[in-house]
Amino acid sequence: MYTHPKIERFNEEVLSKYHIYNSVFITLPFDSIDNTGVLLPLFTDGCESGFKKQETPKEIVNFFAQKYMQGATEKEKIDLMFRFIQYIERQIVLFDAIEDAAFSIVNNMEGRGSLRDIKEKAGAKDREVELIDFLENFNVRPVLTAHPTQFYPGPVLGIINDLTDAIRKNNLLNIKQLLAQLGKTPFIQTEKPNPFDEAVSLIWYLENVFYETSGEIVHYLQKNLFRGGSIQNQLIKLGFWPGGDRDGNPFVTTEITLKVADRLRTSILKCYYLEMRNLKRKLTFFEVDVLVAELENKLYRSVYYSKGEIYITLNEFKSQLNKIKTILIERHQSLYLDEVEALLIKVNLFGFHFASLDIRQNSKIHDAVFEDVVSFYLNSNSNVFPKNYFELSENEKFEILSNLKGNLDPNVFENEITKSTIESIQAIKQIQENNGEFGANRYIISNNESALNVMETFALFKLNNWENLSVDIIPLFESVDDLQSAHLIMEKLYSNPAYADHLTNRNKKQTIMLGFSDGTKDGGYLMANWSIYKAKEELTAMSRKYGIKAIFFDGRGGPPARGGGKTHKFYASLGPKIENNEIQVTVQGQTISSNFGTLDSCRYNLENLLSAGATNQVFNKVKNELSEKEKGILDQLAELGYQKYLNFKNHPKFIPYLEQMSTLKYYAKTNIGSRPSKRSKSATLDFADLRAIPFVGSWSQLKQNVPGFFGVGSALKHFEDNNQWDKVQDLYNNSLFFRTLLENSMMSLAKSFFPLTAYMKKDPEFGPFWQIIYDEFLETKRLLLKIAGHKELMENYPDGKASIDIRERIVLPLLTIQQYALLKISELNKEGNPDLDLIKTYEKIVTRSLFGNTNASRNSA
Repeated sequence: MYTHPKIERFNEEVLSKYHIYNSVFITLPFDSIDNTGVLLPLFTDGCESGFKKQETPKEIVNFFAQKYMQGATEKEKIDLMFRFIQYIERQIVLFDAIEDAAFSIVNNMEGRGSLRDIKEKAGAKDREVELIDFLENFNVRPVLTAHPTQFYPGPVLGIINDLTDAIRKNNLLNIKQLLAQLGKTPFIQTEKPNPFDEAVSLIWYLENVFYETSGEIVHYLQKNLFRGGSIQNQLIKLGFWPGGDRDGNPFVTTEITLKVADRLRTSILKCYYLEMRNLKRKLTFFEVDVLVAELENKLYRSVYYSKGEIYITLNEFKSQLNKIKTILIERHQSLYLDEVEALLIKVNLFGFHFASLDIRQNSKIHDAVFEDVVSFYLNSNSNVFPKNYFELSENEKFEILSNLKGNLDPNVFENEITKSTIESIQAIKQIQENNGEFGANRYIISNNESALNVMETFALFKLNNWENLSVDIIPLFESVDDLQSAHLIMEKLYSNPAYADHLTNRNKKQTIMLGFSDGTKDGGYLMANWSIYKAKEELTAMSRKYGIKAIFFDGRGGPPARGGGKTHKFYASLGPKIENNEIQVTVQGQTISSNFGTLDSCRYNLENLLSAGATNQVFNKVKNELSEKEKGILDQLAELGYQKYLNFKNHPKFIPYLEQMSTLKYYAKTNIGSRPSKRSKSATLDFADLRAIPFVGSWSQLKQNVPGFFGVGSALKHFEDNNQWDKVQDLYNNSLFFRTLLENSMMSLAKSFFPLTAYMKKDPEFGPFWQIIYDEFLETKRLLLKIAGHKELMENYPDGKASIDIRERIVLPLLTIQQYALLKISELNKEGNPDLDLIKTYEKIVTRSLFGNTNASRNSA
């Protein structure tokens, strides 16, 4: 059967439907919004033609007001801008819903990267035994984080879900009603969500998407590859950060951590109960019916009548289900056996924990906490620490930290952070008692700079009376320097007898997290990505030397600037010198909704991750290995890009430009996340304290996407200027890693739009700085097109490009309004006696447009 090319399917199922439903949407009457739907397309056209004529956002808005709003006052102009924002926010939702509804048609669900594909490939190449062995030992762990890159209020998420369903069924009446409802539903969080609100909003995805999809994937493999035998391996594990991630978030308290863990347990038990209730209608046979009714009743009481008590244990639940399974096989011709199998698979995957709640804290906080703890022991004249502990060398400290025991009481400390850090360790113990070990068994140290950071955290657990430690301590290496010394840091730990004993108890596995976001912020795009690749190779070699299996956990955000991009291609490109037994990856904000927001997209992306692992380990075992010569070229490229980025970052106008010309300071004013936008409370902006999300986001709002490309053009140009272009060209042709890296950078370029800020080149203070960015953009674009042999960016992903193009067209008026408001604020602030109320109004416009722009960029992964 002939299927249309992907771009044709996209045009039919997404583009044309968007035009039809959008024309319905803009004719709907909303509260006191006269003519907005008529004026918005005219304004969009005005923005497009204005930027082509090199007009400024201010000229575009003023020309539009003169032409269509004769004699309009500033207040009337402002009112219309707010109404435009309202409309555009909803157009973005409409487009999202249409894309989601068309997902399974646009993307071939059984094609390359699917489970069916790897099963057939294994059959054709006689590798089925290898594939089965691989699946018995491999894991995929998506870790949902609350980093605020998208945060629709609950009611809006509900409408998106219903709208997607109505579009899939082509139910025009229902679509019309939902669009009308959407028009009247507020999009703005009136208050900042607390971490528990964030957790509840993400648990929705666990209950409605991951629960079904993960179970179906394992069930498919059991039936089709394992010939009905059950997979013992927990193939898909889910991780969870809201309520556990304390780094820079003072609002995550011990109470919230415990509350989130309880909610996760109740949510999974509710899923089991609903499934049990359905089974009860089918399993009406002698002997089975009694067992089913008993299970249903115990689950019901645990969910709806419980103040925390559980009326059934996990083992009891599993053994009852297995008993039912045996009776069905022996006495009832295996009737409805499939449904019981499906539930058993989910119970094996999710236990009573649903997702593992990771606890994370910054090493700088740990330093202060540990100092406090040592001082407490010294002041109480105990002999736990020697009096000169702080003067000792690292090796001497290691000796002491290796043999500690204690029973700390958090209440003896006055310092709130010390108290809450000790409480968080005790909370992990409590969660493990209630939800099982997988409820919380990972402690991540962000900004990890030394082996001492890990050993002191290890010691804190020992001082909390925790003998056989059932927790993995995970260092997170982020900066370029830390990545370069990561393997040496791990060697100190591996060769320490106490820590080595701990790893033996943890199945000789060590999870190591490597961060992208702060890496691109610190070292630029090429250096961050290449440093992580090299660190993984060195960490793998070091771990293998000590008989430890390294497991890498990637802090890959959404857009390429945060380390994202084509995730499955990235994992498929890792060579044999990088341990790849698990794919662990953070997923956040719009990447959760775009990659895992529906049953189709979640299945597609989870299967892609599984097949990336299989491609790497079963089918292309040695294919992606980089030669020493290729590594030398990558070293050179990374160093050249790094120097270019460092000079740029150290430019005296770098911080002032972000503060005065971007939306950076407005991130703190949005109620989209519970975390403050920077780590310290100081009034001045310190680059080190700046969080990666506002940093990357601010460049994205300017449509300049600096962290996703800056330095790439200069690095490539060096090879072109020195007649060595064939070296980088060969690397691009032969290395999937390098090609994926540059393709992700092309995506950053495709989402840039410099005419929006071209007015800045005339700015007396920032003109030359803007020009530096634009010149690097042009050079990077020219050379990426040259190396790929393309005429335009992303031409090998026409559907992805088409999706970006239409999203960019939807938000163009929003960006124009935002720039207009920023210009007005700047003008008003220069007046002798500025109108503070008017400034506030324009600031509100900037913040509101920031929401829409962020939500629209969901296809950045």
